[in-house]
This record gives sequence, C-alpha cells and structure tokens, in this order.
Amino acid sequence: MASTLFYNSMSLSAAVFSRTHFPIPINKDSPLEFSPCIHYDYHLRSRTRSGQKKCLTEVRATVASPTEAPSAPASTQPKKLRILVAGGGIGGLVFALAAKKKGFDVVVFEKDLSAVRGEGQYRGPIQIQSNALAALEAIDLDVAEEVMRVGCVTGDRINGLVDGVSGTWYVKFDTFTPAVERGLPVTRVISRMTLQQILARAVGEEIIINDSNVVNFEDLGDKVNVILENGQRYEGDLLVGADGIWSKVRKNLFGLNEAVYSGYTCYTGIADFVPADINSVGYRVFLGHKQYFVSSDVGGGKMQWYAFHKESPGGVDSPNGKKERLLKIFEGWCDNVIDLLLTTEEDAILRRDIYDRTPILTWGKGHVTLLGDSVHAMQPNMGQGGCMAIEDGYQLALELDKAWKKSSETGTPVDVASSLRSYENSRRLRVAIIHGMARMAALMASTYKAYLGVGLGPLSFLTKFRIPHPGRVGGRVFIDKAMPLMLSWVLGGNSSKLEGRSPSCRLSDKANDQLRTWFEDDDALERAIDGEWYLIPCGQDNDASQLICLNRDEKNPCIIGSAPHGDVSGISIAIPKPQVSEMHARISYKDGAFYLTDLRSEHGTWIADIEGKRYRVPPNFPARFHPSDAIEIGSQKVAFRVKVMKSSPGSVEKEGILQAA
Repeated sequence: MASTLFYNSMSLSAAVFSRTHFPIPINKDSPLEFSPCIHYDYHLRSRTRSGQKKCLTEVRATVASPTEAPSAPASTQPKKLRILVAGGGIGGLVFALAAKKKGFDVVVFEKDLSAVRGEGQYRGPIQIQSNALAALEAIDLDVAEEVMRVGCVTGDRINGLVDGVSGTWYVKFDTFTPAVERGLPVTRVISRMTLQQILARAVGEEIIINDSNVVNFEDLGDKVNVILENGQRYEGDLLVGADGIWSKVRKNLFGLNEAVYSGYTCYTGIADFVPADINSVGYRVFLGHKQYFVSSDVGGGKMQWYAFHKESPGGVDSPNGKKERLLKIFEGWCDNVIDLLLTTEEDAILRRDIYDRTPILTWGKGHVTLLGDSVHAMQPNMGQGGCMAIEDGYQLALELDKAWKKSSETGTPVDVASSLRSYENSRRLRVAIIHGMARMAALMASTYKAYLGVGLGPLSFLTKFRIPHPGRVGGRVFIDKAMPLMLSWVLGGNSSKLEGRSPSCRLSDKANDQLRTWFEDDDALERAIDGEWYLIPCGQDNDASQLICLNRDEKNPCIIGSAPHGDVSGISIAIPKPQVSEMHARISYKDGAFYLTDLRSEHGTWIADIEGKRYRVPPNFPARFHPSDAIEIGSQKVAFRVKVMKSSPGSVEKEGILQAA
C-alpha cells in the first residue's frame, strides 16, 4: 500500500485548502498510458488465430479448458458459489475483485482484455469520482491506493461550465467540498488501460480467461451454463453480465432492444498541451448551440478532450479529415478549445456516435443479472458511467455475501435469485436518477445560447446587441442553487452503504488555499494564471516574426512607439508603421493583471474581445485587457492577439498551436 497519512474528516479544516501539486511524468513511447503506471511483470496468454501472434502485454490471463475450472487462490478458501462474469471491463473486474475478496470462486470471460473491447487505446482516461473511489476503498484498500497514486487529481481545482466562444465562466462546480465533508477521496482521472491493468492484476491471472466471448447462456434453475463463441461451455451458480452497452447477456435475457442514439457524435483525442491555468482548473465544459466541448487535465502534460456535435448517426469523415472538420465546427471558439484541436495529431482523434440505454425495471432473471453499461449505459456528460459500474460491483458482492452468511447460519441453500434481486432493487433508483442527469446535462450543454438571436436564422442579427438570452440567465440561477445539492448526493449519496469504510481523507489531497476565493471571484482566478503573456501578431501590416513577450516587472512597463526610446523607463517596442505614433501606448503590470494606456496617440489604441466587442482606450487611462483579446495599435491592420502560455510560442508555433498566428 502506498504510504499515505489519513485523518478523519467530517468537516472542513484549513489544512485541506493548502496546495499539493501532483506532477505525473509520461513516457511518450507508451501512447496508451496517460497516467504513470507500474509495468507489471505479467503477460497475456491467448490463443492465436490463423497463425498470427498477438502482441499483447501488461496483463496475464489464462485460457482454460472448458472441463477444468480455474483454481482459486491458494490463500483464500473459496465458498461454494461459483460466479461467472461475462466481460472484463472495469465493471466486471471490480465486481470480480469484490467477489474474490469475499471468498467466492470467480471466473471472468473477456474477449480481448488488452483493448477493452477494441476501444482502450482511444477512449483514453476515465474520471473516477469520489463515490467510486470510496467504493474501491471498501472493496480493496491496496487497489484503491494504487489507483489514487497513479491518477491525476482534478477535484482539488476549479471545474465547471464556460461559454464556448468567450471562454468566460458560466457555473463552477465544487467537487472538493462534498468529498471532504463526507470523508471521501478527491476525484481523479486515470487511463482506462492503466486502471484495467491494476484491476486485472489484483483479480489474478488464474481467474481471467482471455479470448473468450460469451454469446449465450442457459439458466437451469440451480445452475447456469455460459456458451462461448467457439462453442465451449462453462458451468456456475450464477452469471453476471458485465459485457457493455451491446451486451449479449442482456439480449438473451430480454430480447433485442436497440440502444438510444443521443443525437450527438463525439470526437475525442489527447493533446500534448499544458494550459496556463493548469494549477487552478481541472476540467471545463464549453457550452454552445447544438455543440459542446469538454477538456480535462489527465496528468503528464496531456489534456483529454471531447467534441460533441448534433447530427445523424453513422457519419464518416474523409481520410485525414477529422481535425479539419472539427476546426470548422468550432471556428470562432475560444483559444482553450482551438489550441487543443491544433495540438492533437490526426491519427489520435477517434469519432464515435453516442448511445445510451433507457433504464429498465428488470435487471435480471433467475440466476442471471446485469451490471454497468449492460443495464444502464449512460451518456458521458456526468462522468459517472464507470463510477456507477464500480458501485454496482461493490453492492452485488455485498448482497451475495449476505446470502451466503444467512445460508451458513440457517443451514439452508444459498438463495441466489433473492440476493440478485436485492442487489437490483438497491441500485435501481440511484442509477436511474444519475442516468437522467446525464441526459439533462447533454441537453443543457447543447441548447445553451449566450445571446438573443443565436440559432434563429433570419433573426441572428440580434446577437450583435449582446442581449443575454433568458434561458442562459434563468439556467444559471437554477444551476447555482441545484448543483451543490446534486453533487453532494451524487458523490456522497452511496457512502452510507459502504460497510467497513471509515470516513477519512488524505492529507495529500489538499487543495490550494485560494480555492474558495477562485470559486467566488473570476478575476482572482484569472490573476492566478501561471504562464507567460504574449502579443501574437494578427494584423495585415504586422511582421509575423514580431512576437512580444510582456514584462511582469511593475517598475518596467513596455513602451510601444514607431521608433525605439532608450531614454524612457521600461522596455521599448518599436513598430515602424504609419498608424503608430512616436510614443503610442504603454503596457504595465500590477497585481497579476496587465493594463494598456494610450499616450494620446494620433490614431488611437483599441481593444476587441473574442466576441467582437471593440472599444477605444481613453488617453492616459489604464484599461485592463484579458487573454484572447486583440490589441490594435492605431489601426486594425496593426493588431496583436493576447496569448497566455506555459511555453514559449517560438518553441511550438511550427505545430500550429497559435490560433492568433
């Protein structure tokens, strides 16, 4: 177990707001792992097909004979129930681990453990929120410690909704306080493949049968037989279908029932990019009309992003056309969106249509039940899909253990069917509510309208008047009131069911002591940006090589004029253009912000924001400017875009990172 200091916490203290940074180095030669991962000395055993050798690493599993059951760990005396699990994804492995810890004999069938059913490379990191981390702690504290150690903490920073065009904050989410108040771990992001490797190692190679695809089953009353794609059969006391949204177990239980198309296709990718506000912001949801964009820090200098666009399913992009299409769809959006798209390689972008499944009242029959996406696949907008599967796994193992204990006390056979129904009843309502929240979140994110006229066709001219849309105003009031209650219930609403887990938080999960201020003050959050400020040429008459790095020395401002001025205090910047006066403007720095002062220039100095609002800077009066603003020196032809970056633009501009250039 990782060496970690715990303290009991049912109330906030000053300690939890002092900052701990989590630097996570990344090996660029290992594209599947976006969090640091221990490289276990395990290898995957699987049958070969057509003489081809599979190159699969990291996790070892067994290909067992259908007549020979995998043996249980020598250190644990197995109970008589033999549990068959269809699916070795996150939900299936978490349940297998929980059942193993309870002493059950478990067998996991997975058709391709190396790729999480073909999507592990692309689906990238997964958010494991406080509720799921607490469930993992209740299942296996050592495994939970490892997950939290290698994961990237995002719950200790600002998260929330922003306007997609301006980048301004709409609503901020506090996921830190609900966790600490209830004694829960703080939300992390971890690579799906890394998480699966940790879980598979803990479950054990003798329990997982790789290259085994469950296509059918037979419920014989007291026993269940599973049938693999190759015709082999395995017998057990019960079957758990954890085989995902396209579950064959579900299909054979209830017949064909089509998944529901969300109305959105999703592009996703991972960018080698570090935003300037990485130490204060964990993830953002950028809102727009019929489209939205999500970005999240995943550690190691990488950002995961998701781009959602409303359209019919089944669309196909032209060869090498995904990135180009996305840049057109999100044209005019803020730098936080465009920079991530520009710094993502074309072959690292995956497109998939988003489906979910409408919640159902019946999760199983007889000795068969479902778990995770196989029964309640949900849209990714709440980040709770995998978390709900982890909670499912804990609860199912708990109910089976209760049934076994009752059987031992009374001397009667284990009532498997009743224990499965008890599990289903305990999970149904919570899962259905969170499923509904995920759908509502998608609707809200994609129907957002900043101003009157957006999406109104002939009436779109109304947007130039910048009249706030009533839905935006009303929605913000509602979310401000409802979000704290919702987050408290989502993150902490299951904690009372976690037997044997004491409320506790890690001192390593401390947040910045300015976190509360950042929640309440957008200006303070902007001033906390930790990056270099640049003026990037973007006007017709600009010299493209004239890149200006702004000086943070309050005593040495930048003086802009048509010729150098060595006789003035500060740094002289010469722009030899007719529109630029000899002493045109001054840029000064104070208390984390930059200000522009016009020095009574002949042609004036202008500031324009990303939404197009443009105003003239009054003479001799400092005007504050912000990231993404455009500064015009005498004319729109001599203009610079304000850019804040962690690295010098000169080191990355060859990759096209600068939207302004």
